[in-house]
Amino acid sequence: MVEYPRLVQTVLDTTEPRKLAEFYRRLLGLSYRAGDEPPGVGTQDEPDWLVLRDVAGANRLAFQRVDRLPRTTWPRHDVPMQMHLDLSVPTVADLHAQRERALGLGAQLLLDEHDDPDEPLFVFADPSGHPFCIYVA
Repeated sequence: MVEYPRLVQTVLDTTEPRKLAEFYRRLLGLSYRAGDEPPGVGTQDEPDWLVLRDVAGANRLAFQRVDRLPRTTWPRHDVPMQMHLDLSVPTVADLHAQRERALGLGAQLLLDEHDDPDEPLFVFADPSGHPFCIYVA
């Protein structure tokens, strides 16, 4: 019997791990791994690595500090997307509500296909420039 590797988490490079972790924590309702929580007011918080977990305690996303990160130029391919996250919601009403939430949290709208009859969706860039889609499944 073949032993397959287990996917532990998706890691996103960023110049600002705390900022990006907070964006996805609030967008997806995740929580920090013990020890990764933000410190109190007035303390330095310059982490190089942070992990977010789901309600069952499984790692979902990690954030790794890099010195620089060129933003994708998608839909042009000068700097390719390389990867993106797909997030789904059950209804078009939910899609619009999540659009407002994402924008309010600091996402940038890259593509609006909310009226596509086959797959209504929005494509955003997170605060570090990583693309992600929210679509009706």
